[in-house]
Amino acid sequence: MLEYLTKQDPEIAQFIKGELQRQRNNIELIPSENFVSVPVLEALGSIMTNKYSEGYSGKRYYGGQEWVDQIETMAIERAKELFNAEHVNVQPLSGAPANLAVYAALLEPGDTVLGMDLSHGGHLTHGHPVTFMAKIFNFVRYKTGEDGLIDFDNLRAMALEHKPKLIVAGFSAYSRDLDYTKFKEIADEVGALTMADIAHIAGLIAAGELNNPVPIFDVVSTTTHKTLRGPRGGMIMCKKEHAKAIDKAVFPGLQGGPHDHQIAALAVALGEAMKPEFKEYAKQVKVNAKVLCDELKAGGLKVMFGEITENHLILADVTPLGITGKIAQTVLDEVRITLNMNTIPDDPRKPMDPSGIRLGTPPVTTRGMKEPEMKQIAAMILKALKNHENEAIKQEIAKEVVELTNKFPLYPEFE
Repeated sequence: MLEYLTKQDPEIAQFIKGELQRQRNNIELIPSENFVSVPVLEALGSIMTNKYSEGYSGKRYYGGQEWVDQIETMAIERAKELFNAEHVNVQPLSGAPANLAVYAALLEPGDTVLGMDLSHGGHLTHGHPVTFMAKIFNFVRYKTGEDGLIDFDNLRAMALEHKPKLIVAGFSAYSRDLDYTKFKEIADEVGALTMADIAHIAGLIAAGELNNPVPIFDVVSTTTHKTLRGPRGGMIMCKKEHAKAIDKAVFPGLQGGPHDHQIAALAVALGEAMKPEFKEYAKQVKVNAKVLCDELKAGGLKVMFGEITENHLILADVTPLGITGKIAQTVLDEVRITLNMNTIPDDPRKPMDPSGIRLGTPPVTTRGMKEPEMKQIAAMILKALKNHENEAIKQEIAKEVVELTNKFPLYPEFE
């Protein structure tokens, strides 16, 4: 592994090898992470990184595009088939740039957008005041109700009051499936456009395990590296009527030349997502998440959004155990279990020291773990959190983690 890099730059090579060992020996539960296949890695690290390709297939500003055009076209066609999309742009560099491109394409400065509140499971790019886009557009944020579900009566009332130009459905920490038809009905009533951000759940949607907003909504954005298990990147799918505006917003509106190596790797990942094995994977992601959720709830964590998960992630309040999300993340890092601290709805604590943790099952499912391992992982998490000051117990758990991960080898090809 890294033969040439080791000779030329041994320090960087050693850091990369160290990260490989961390991934191998840790239980990865961050729901926005995953492990891509070796073919995806090969495409991502290929000579496609050498090419510059401003423009779109058949309409480039540089010569020598015959292979680039074929790769980008194949990525687009595969995405169309997977998601039942009319038009696809695979050039966004990541999820946030993709969302900004959608806003740039559909809105004028000062237009109102109705999006999900960050602390209730939304995303920074759905209107949080710290973002640049919040300085350009007027974001109004809806929340979940006391039952943990999106309150569509309240959402409709807000839409009638604020008359948004765009209604956004999507999340980064919400554990339920979405009823996109309800969003569309409200949008139609107030004359708004619809946008879904499926960054977290694109793979589950592609596999038919969650509702698909693409045939229903005007525009759908996504990342490509989470449940879709592709390279880090973004993608926008839309109705044909918005195709020209979306493409123009991505290039030349907000970006220069696309990352051809990234698009090649995405094409490979989309090809993988079309196989039966991927559908089984997506189904197991949901099963694993449910088992993990039930075990953690039984162990004393307060699970958000109705105390269940319908997708790949769990948001849980750890304060019933007498600790904070920051303490939980730190302690679990020490025992080789990786997740992230996260705010809970209307969290009284600050984002850098919140009440909750967010965790998910895509990476461990990719490694082949199933229900028995989820029960074991939940037991280790609870044991670590309830004994967070006991170094001997934490060392025992860390050893157990390594023993478990050794049963599910990661990238044995790199030995």
